Amino acid sequence: MVTAAPPLPSARAPRAVRVRHLGPNWYASVMGTAAVGTAGTALPVALPAGLHTVLAAVWALSLLMLVTLLAARALHWLHHRDQARAHLLDPAVAPFYGCLSMALLAVGGGAPTAGRDWLGSGAAVALDAVLYTAGTAVGLGAAVALPYLMSVRHRIEPSQASPVWLLPLVAPMVSAALGPQLVPHLPPGQPRATLLLACLAMFGLSLFATLVMLPLVLFRLITVGPLPLALTPTLFLVLGPLGQSTTAVGSIANAAPGVVPAPYARGLDVFSVLYGVPVTGFALMWLALAVAHLVRARRRGMGFAMTWWACTFPVGTCVTGAAALARHTGLTGYQALSVGLYVLLVVAWLAAGTGTVRGLLSGELLAGPRPAPGAPAPETGRTTSGAVR
Repeated sequence: MVTAAPPLPSARAPRAVRVRHLGPNWYASVMGTAAVGTAGTALPVALPAGLHTVLAAVWALSLLMLVTLLAARALHWLHHRDQARAHLLDPAVAPFYGCLSMALLAVGGGAPTAGRDWLGSGAAVALDAVLYTAGTAVGLGAAVALPYLMSVRHRIEPSQASPVWLLPLVAPMVSAALGPQLVPHLPPGQPRATLLLACLAMFGLSLFATLVMLPLVLFRLITVGPLPLALTPTLFLVLGPLGQSTTAVGSIANAAPGVVPAPYARGLDVFSVLYGVPVTGFALMWLALAVAHLVRARRRGMGFAMTWWACTFPVGTCVTGAAALARHTGLTGYQALSVGLYVLLVVAWLAAGTGTVRGLLSGELLAGPRPAPGAPAPETGRTTSGAVR
């Protein structure tokens, strides 16, 4: 039974109460922070020596954020299972569980690049292997479980189609892009070939699922109109599968020589360009569309929300995708594109990070939904054990 109890003053509220409204969307902040560090190390240009230290520090921040958020989310599930179940049954929140996988993968993938100088090669690869295994397992599970929930438990109208639906589907693509860097650390022969082809399979899984879902998002925009102001930044999520798939085919092609027979290795190298160039073209078109919608929303009074983090990690995938094309084609145009996109990524990260810090300090981001004018204030529940939740 649940009985009413007087609300506690916010200053004395236990930590369990503070995390009641901490949803899975918070993992996007970890993804965006990790992207700044890893995408910077992927740029196909010479970086100043001091900048490597900055990128390592940003990656370390993402690792700290991941550990903190995992602990907070554990408290959320321990003390607020009703709210956690409500999130799973909410079609607007459930897709964000895909962010857990991508946060693990993004931080792990940055260990051998941005974090290697601080951790050492052995520890960096070990951390990457652990987080990659966990992130891939969670991502594959989410790619099946969340569409299942959407079809069986959720009640969704076509007008509710959202770019957020792509989140659980793009997680395997992140695994496909980051797995090849672990291939050289496996024993030669079957283990290396198995991981490489598994990455190619996850590339296909995510690609075809995205091709099915993306038309629903575009159809909703055209027939219903712009997204609500607070959700407008989620249009940038479409860039995720586009940039990450370009990164993935480039990474797979880089790891293929000596792992698969020469004809296949050469074919993968050719495919990385034939696939990456047109997909990057579409990504740039969508980027322009998303920016136009974002400018419109800001002019109409869009304030800060956690959805601003949607402008970070997807742009980071386009940075690494353009960098892969620069290396495979040798064109300076793609070098310039990767640098320009990285500047955009840093600006978006600073904006989202500043808003998040302010919201945390004010307490607004962890507060519950505000009741409508005239509605009774929500009650604070007390379980039969007497502990306030």
